[in-house]
Amino acid sequence: MTSRNLVEIVFHGRGGQGAVTAANLLVAAALNDGNKGVQAFPFFGAERRGAPVRAFARISEEEIHLRSEIYEPDIVIVLDESIMDIVDVLKGLKKNGKILINTRKNPKEFDFSNKFDVATVDATGIALKHDILVGGIPVVNTPILGSIPKLLDRVTLKSIQKTIKEKWKGDLSQKNVKATQDAFDQVEVKS
Repeated sequence: MTSRNLVEIVFHGRGGQGAVTAANLLVAAALNDGNKGVQAFPFFGAERRGAPVRAFARISEEEIHLRSEIYEPDIVIVLDESIMDIVDVLKGLKKNGKILINTRKNPKEFDFSNKFDVATVDATGIALKHDILVGGIPVVNTPILGSIPKLLDRVTLKSIQKTIKEKWKGDLSQKNVKATQDAFDQVEVKS
């Protein structure tokens, strides 16, 4: 039995981009915002940097009893636009679903923008601006997280930033918090 207020989210990314961490931070922030039921869990294929990765998050005002993979998400989050060439990121996305894409494109440039609510943000550019890199590669999870409150009213930017401050300290924390603010300010939403 699923709750009417349950929101299911699928993150699509590549190993090393922080999809799993993003899902974990998102549900921690949602818990801070008063949601009673949260879950985050990964699905790995080939476990290596650059390989396609999925992470899942569930957020509810009530306890969650489901323990399965998410097959019909309310929201899809794409951390790497190029993954859309090899993975059907829209698979199972509910009617009137929302999709957030890390891209420099406008939401209207996607041919499915007439079917779903599309949001875009240049998370890679934001990560580069704030020097959020691992091995010279931009880590886009925190800029993506900063965009989510524009699509989902169950979590606030303030709680996301608080969660980041609890996870990391010092300069790393500050860079990531600033990246979430930039993404929140720059995300474009077409509904």
